[in-house]
Amino acid sequence: MENNLPVNIREYQELAKKALSKMHYDYINGGAEDEHTLRDNIAAYGRILLRPRVLVDVSNIDMSTSLLGYNMPSPIIVAPTGSHKVATPEGEVATAKAAASCNSLMVLSFSSNCRIEEVASSCNAIRFYQLFVFKKRDVSSTLVRRAESNGFKAIVLTVDTPVFGRREADIRNKMVASPKPNLEGLISIDDLNTTGGSQIEKYARDTLDPSLSWKEVEWLKSITSLPILLKGIVTAEDARKAVEAGVAGVIVSNHGGRQLDYAPATISVLEEVY
Repeated sequence: MENNLPVNIREYQELAKKALSKMHYDYINGGAEDEHTLRDNIAAYGRILLRPRVLVDVSNIDMSTSLLGYNMPSPIIVAPTGSHKVATPEGEVATAKAAASCNSLMVLSFSSNCRIEEVASSCNAIRFYQLFVFKKRDVSSTLVRRAESNGFKAIVLTVDTPVFGRREADIRNKMVASPKPNLEGLISIDDLNTTGGSQIEKYARDTLDPSLSWKEVEWLKSITSLPILLKGIVTAEDARKAVEAGVAGVIVSNHGGRQLDYAPATISVLEEVY
């Protein structure tokens, strides 16, 4: 078995395809509509060429950096993704422990299959909390208070999802919404059944606020003392507005190609935003 361990991302992807149901694999692996942006997120890296310099001492390589003052051995963090129990029984607790073992920073998704408190107590690590803005503001504010009281160090506000991206694979597979224990007692959806679509899309349509705007940044600043990062910035104009709004930073992201198809690849806009 050890001789057959995966050595790159593609090989892990093939193992996942064998281990997961088609519905869950397509959910994790897929993007919005034609999946042009999803493919271009990968292809764009192939268009970036390196200019290698030689005869430079590389016997001591230091990739360490810091984010909001927290030191990390490399500039790699775990981005917020939900529903980890579709892949492992431990769900986000397993992810948190893995991130902690690498001294990496994890951003816990609002749609985690594990409770905020459960992840916080699972291991000692620096963690941020991802927030969506719900139609019922008290839902979002309750999640912020719970994250803050459980030692999370920043709020990552996802700003590119006023409505849910059209993920055709999920529609085709009639994707079933997994349990969201952090929202128990806060949100009640009477009927998640659809006439043939994705339950996750219906859940988002019924709960997320499509009127999301810059005023929500001011509202969020008024209810927490934690630093705020905006996730989903892909233009210089919005980056400047984020700075003017007084946030601690931005995360350049097109949501992994899962929101607006034919948006530019994330790596291709990094220079513009910077």
